[in-house]
Amino acid sequence: MLRVVLLMIPLLAGLAQAAPTQISQRPVSLQTSQGELFGTLVTPKSSTAIPVALLIAGSGPTDRNGNNPGGGNNDSLRKLAYALAKHGIASLRYDKRGVAKSQPATPDERNLSVERYVEDAVDWSRQLKADKRFNKLVLIGHSEGALIATLAAPHAGADALISIAGSARPIDQVLREQLSRRLPPGKLAVSMRILDTLKAGKTTDDVPDDMQVLFRPAVQPYLISLFRQDPARAFAELKMPALILQGNHDIQVDVADALMLKEANPQAQLALIEGMNHVMRIVALDLKAQLASYNNPKLPLARELTQHITDFIQNFRT
Repeated sequence: MLRVVLLMIPLLAGLAQAAPTQISQRPVSLQTSQGELFGTLVTPKSSTAIPVALLIAGSGPTDRNGNNPGGGNNDSLRKLAYALAKHGIASLRYDKRGVAKSQPATPDERNLSVERYVEDAVDWSRQLKADKRFNKLVLIGHSEGALIATLAAPHAGADALISIAGSARPIDQVLREQLSRRLPPGKLAVSMRILDTLKAGKTTDDVPDDMQVLFRPAVQPYLISLFRQDPARAFAELKMPALILQGNHDIQVDVADALMLKEANPQAQLALIEGMNHVMRIVALDLKAQLASYNNPKLPLARELTQHITDFIQNFRT
């Protein structure tokens, strides 16, 4: 009988370790001077205070889950939230103002700006900092959200920052590079003229019909605010632990950007993830496969991504 009991002890211990984490999800909101924003708080069950991450989505009408009505239904941020919860880390993700449930807060995109997005991230952070269930706050920004997180972190009381697929260069430079690879000479010249005008802080109504999606007059005020930003310079000014994550199969942001961020802030940690693309999946460097991954929520997140994030959050020192 003693032998049976002794054999059962490690078995029971193993079962206890394998037991799934109890996770709760609930809607949350934030009252701001310019309307109400909405998000989702995911928390693993814990009897002690735990870390919390504020997840900040990328460019355009990307919602709290990382999805975009233009064909980007991949659930990247929702999956990240649950991956963190399984490792004892809470998270809050939210619809940016003007997007999804937060659309009424700023229904006219002419009134959107990087500065307003930064203020929102700071306000969400302060709400989380006031919650006694959490003992440290980490801002996690994806793509353009990495810039918003970088600008917000010093004012948000954040303990650390994680940049996923964040550009190091001013975004107008990135657009120039992307457009130069895709447009014929005539259209490229028109695009460069528009970019020069916006970079100078001026709007223009002289936008061809086939360029309205990118340069429509309503989005130009936001682009002007975006083009003012220097991501590498902002990253260099961070005084907190930081982690840079970048996939080498990302067709939107290059590994060179991650290396530039690391050069700007040598104290930051850097992890390059083999095979990971812009939506945080392991995907071949094939355009068809890449584009398909942007609209496939069934694809799992890159395992190495979640490992780096959870290890960093659990082990960084302030």
